[in-house]
Amino acid sequence: MEYNRIQLRTWSMLGKRGTFGSALTEFAPIADNLMAVSADFTRSSGLERYSKVYSDKFLNVGIAEQNLIGVSSGLASEGYNVFATSFTAFIATRSYEQVKIHCGYMQHNIKVVGLAAGFGVQQQGNTHYGLDDICLMRAIPNMTIVSPADSTEVVKATEALLNFEGPVYLRLCGEANDPMVYKSDYDFEIGKAITLCEGADVTIVSTGTMVYQSLQAAKKLAEQGIECTVINMHTIKPLDTNVLAKYCHDCKLVVTCEEGFVSGGLGAAVAETLVQSGKKIPQMLLLGLTDFPHAGSYKYMLAQTGLDAQHIAEKIQNKLADI
Repeated sequence: MEYNRIQLRTWSMLGKRGTFGSALTEFAPIADNLMAVSADFTRSSGLERYSKVYSDKFLNVGIAEQNLIGVSSGLASEGYNVFATSFTAFIATRSYEQVKIHCGYMQHNIKVVGLAAGFGVQQQGNTHYGLDDICLMRAIPNMTIVSPADSTEVVKATEALLNFEGPVYLRLCGEANDPMVYKSDYDFEIGKAITLCEGADVTIVSTGTMVYQSLQAAKKLAEQGIECTVINMHTIKPLDTNVLAKYCHDCKLVVTCEEGFVSGGLGAAVAETLVQSGKKIPQMLLLGLTDFPHAGSYKYMLAQTGLDAQHIAEKIQNKLADI
């Protein structure tokens, strides 16, 4: 697929969901075993055009997330590489048992696509927010978890997953007009984190939309003389332990940022890895949610929960002052 400035800007305007559907449509002609399945979220999955052009590679099972995974399992057992799509709040919780058995236990080749993760549905509130999905999917053996930083990385991840054998949870968070982290083509590999900038004082490990916010926070902190390393941990499971070993032992503070509950999420995964390393561990600051937020616009949600760049920078400054 072409990666020029116009294409990258278009993906940014579409947001992660729209970009996912666009990417799958582009890759469909060269993916003979591809099958996309939706639980009545064709348009929300960005798959409206795909469903018409490649109707032989698409199924809509209706509002039935548990059946979605069951049907996907049957297709996978017949050799298809299945992308099963629904809102994160439903596919990661309502069909959790089916994902655990068909993906984790049976290891079927299903790519579970969680749409509108985090605060993606904005004013619809906590019944529709996808905040506990990382924790839930991490608990399932054999599941790979991928959380793209921006829309360009959605394309990269989708392409990689077309050539990846095994169950995966693809987490799509954010909104339309998705801020750009990547403004040119780059190398992407599942399980290999990307270091975006380096600094000796603080190491920030982020995923999804928090990568952009962390980069902006790092710029604000640099103005105060605080140098940060920012790591895009696009693959949450398996975690890139090598990059953590390189950047998380000699700094003053390790920070994790995620658009979801901290308990059992990226922060927990990083903490577990560092504890088990047997090496000296710096102070840690796990940024994310610990309770249900109040509904509002996407930008309001980030500010309310302290997950925008300004609040991230302030929290890091305050933590450093206490060390």
